[in-house]
Amino acid sequence: MAKESMKAREVKRAKLVAKYAAKRAALKKIVNTGEPVEAFEAAQKLQSIPRNANPIRLHNRCKITGRPKGYMRQFGLSRIQFREMASQGLIPGVRKASW
Repeated sequence: MAKESMKAREVKRAKLVAKYAAKRAALKKIVNTGEPVEAFEAAQKLQSIPRNANPIRLHNRCKITGRPKGYMRQFGLSRIQFREMASQGLIPGVRKASW
């Protein structure tokens, strides 16, 4: 199990990303397509936004344990939890392969 503080940190980052998403997108557009002077000013404003508002800083975690590694996007679980739940038949449409 991941520490509760690590889970809380990820939730906090997700909220920051959502809060600043529109502002970041507008500034990024100006930086990439605007005139050099406007682009420079937009870049300065972009740097003043908190670092954790950048979506690249988000990290997927298992919904049950909070494990950051071995994450399976389709199910939102770590590989370990996925295997346990699939073996118990708790995930619809998934069963152990045998041939």
